[in-house]
Parts: sequence; C-alpha cells; structure tokens
Amino acid sequence: MLEQYFSLSGKTALVTGSSRGIGRSIAMLLGEAGAEVWFHASCPSAVLDSTIAEAVRRNIACRSVTADLSAADGVGQLVHAVRECDILILNASVQSYRTLEDFDPEEFAREFNTNVRASFALVQAFLPGMRERRFGRIVTIGSVNQWKQSPRLCIYAATKSAQANMIMNCARTSAEFGVTANNIAPGVIATDRNREALGDPAAAQKILEQIPARRFGTPDDCAGIVLLLCSEAGSYITGADIPVAGGMQL
Repeated sequence: MLEQYFSLSGKTALVTGSSRGIGRSIAMLLGEAGAEVWFHASCPSAVLDSTIAEAVRRNIACRSVTADLSAADGVGQLVHAVRECDILILNASVQSYRTLEDFDPEEFAREFNTNVRASFALVQAFLPGMRERRFGRIVTIGSVNQWKQSPRLCIYAATKSAQANMIMNCARTSAEFGVTANNIAPGVIATDRNREALGDPAAAQKILEQIPARRFGTPDDCAGIVLLLCSEAGSYITGADIPVAGGMQL
C-alpha cells in the first residue's frame, strides 16, 4: 500500500536545473520512485555527466537535455527534446547578490527571463498534454525570499513571488483536469550555489540565528515534499505554497 501511494511508475518527469543541488536530489528521488527522468542543465558539463552516471548506477531510467533558459530559444529547444511529460519540476533559476541600486537592465532581464518567463513558457507548453491525459503534476521551486527578502536578492525575490503567483493561477484553472500545481519555498539550503554566502563563519552564524531549526537545509530536505506532491498520496493538494525553511519564513 505504501509503494502504491508514492509510486511514479509509468510517469515521465522533467526537472529543470537538475545536474546539481536541489534539482539533482529531486530528480534522483522521483527516479527512484519509478519515474523516467529528464535531467536538465543549461549546457553540457562534467557535472551533468557525473549526475547521469550516478542515476544509471541507481537503476533510474533517465535522459539528459541541455538548454539555456535565459536565451530566447532555450525553452523551445527543451520542449522539442522532451516533447511531453507528466511531471514538471521548475527548479532552474539564476540569482545575483546585488542591492537594489546596483542592478542593471541586463541582470534584471536575465533573472526574469530564466525564473519567470521560462517557467511560464514551459507550463504553457506541457499543460495541454497533462490536461488531455487527465494527469499532471507541476511544482515550482520558490524561495523563502518570497516572505523574507534578502537586501541583496531583491530581483530574485520578486521573480520567485511572480512564479508562485503564476502557479496558484494554474492550480485554480487545472484542478478539474487532474492536474495539480504547487510551489515549495526552500530556505537556506547548503548547496554549491550558497557556498560563497555561507563561507564566512561569522556571516553564516548570523544567518543561522534567523532559522528556528538552527541548521541549514539540505537538498534532500526539499526532495521528499516534492515526491509527496507528485504522487498519488498528494493528489488532493493543489495551490499550496509550502516553505521548506526550518521556520525561517516565520
């Protein structure tokens, strides 16, 4: 019975930004639950190759695809390669540590194109097939910055808020077709992206004091809730915005 609730056998999942970090952990867990997984990265790399090798070692049915989602034709390349999926995990994003006055138009466009425009276009591309098949799971990976904005991540926070708002609209209009749409909002997760920000022990301690759980999260902390949302066990959950932040959002 437990396996039935969480099995993804027969389903195809696309996890954007899954060569490393949170996306990698999510993709691995969905694959171990039985899904065929598309691992995505912005460009070919040794990191992506290593991730695919690890997935194969775990007997996960998988393929890889590369596409730069900040580029105008990136989404089209990704959709052309994947064609259709039952589970869409929108994890790929970019950020830059800058104060509001330091942002320039180029960086603003890069973050919005990758974090918002590409997410919208991928939902638009894959949602019709999900509706037709009467099954679909869409999960966006947001950020605790939706609630507690870092002074140096103001544009990133805005993109994550916009992405979450979009997914709530999708949830409302797609539930009757058997499609759920949810957002999870990770807090401070110990990934290579955050290595520099957490590299200063004094700064890391200051951040830690803002987290009631008194620890930084791990990519695996995010993967379990995504499996729930994508499985039969989570089929009645839609339109949720779930913090995975050790209480940092409070």
